[in-house]
Amino acid sequence: MIAFNRCVNGHAACLLILFLSIPLTVTARGAQATGAAPLANDDIIKMVQMKFGDNVIVAKIKSSPCKFDTSMDALTKLKAAGVSDVVLQAMMEPAAPVSPNSSAPPPGPPPDPNDPQAEHDAGIYYVRQNPGGRQMTQLEPTAYSGTKSGGMFTSAMTYGIAKAKWKAVVRGATSNVRTSETRPTFYFYFEQKKGTLSNSGAWTAWFGGLSTPNQFTLARFEPKKDDRELVVGEFGAWGGSTGTRSKDVVEFDFQKVAPGIYKIVPRDDMHPGEYCFFYTGQNNAMGMGGGNLFDFGINPAQ
Repeated sequence: MIAFNRCVNGHAACLLILFLSIPLTVTARGAQATGAAPLANDDIIKMVQMKFGDNVIVAKIKSSPCKFDTSMDALTKLKAAGVSDVVLQAMMEPAAPVSPNSSAPPPGPPPDPNDPQAEHDAGIYYVRQNPGGRQMTQLEPTAYSGTKSGGMFTSAMTYGIAKAKWKAVVRGATSNVRTSETRPTFYFYFEQKKGTLSNSGAWTAWFGGLSTPNQFTLARFEPKKDDRELVVGEFGAWGGSTGTRSKDVVEFDFQKVAPGIYKIVPRDDMHPGEYCFFYTGQNNAMGMGGGNLFDFGINPAQ
């Protein structure tokens, strides 16, 4: 009490000694120095009596291991001692104490965007084998704005014996994603929670059941001057059918390499041209309402 009275009377050196007697930390917020006692109610009252400002006291609370009594009786005593509401609030939300020997594990390296085993956004990716290593390129969804019929006149003249065709039309003569490989490698990444490619931005609610590449068709476009066409249905006098024609389909094999990740490779060499991964579900109604597909092109060998 004598020492404290001297401090109150203005002995700066004594004030400094008393302040330093309160447990301090020299590490990050919440880290406890070896042998230091947690900050308690009496320490806060002592700092208030020594005329430290609220900012200094709150900073001390946030940077120290704390063990406060915040019961109603204790809060009443603190308020009577002149502790402000700002400090009381900080005491009720102290930083959690951390063991002096504990440390957060160092952050690992960021995932390699060109590693097929690394996490990727859901979608379809082409893996290019460059001399300097692999490069993965996502196939962006391409919209076909509608369909057009073909062979309607011939079908009418033959009383439906010759089939008419429904064609999905994609604007533009070529795809942006191109390769010279005749047997390119692709990876499908499905959302593991939903089992869909929904977060690729390509799908609407009626694609909710997709979960494997087996539900897609790899097909070749019919090239036109300003667009690309894909037959998605045929009909005639003896009925109709939906889906791409067998002569336009490229068979592929797929292998599950991890949950939600599949590797896709065409069974045979592909000729130069324009291709796409296309889903022909029953709700597509032969694609009459438009939709999305994933397109790419194969350049002639140089």
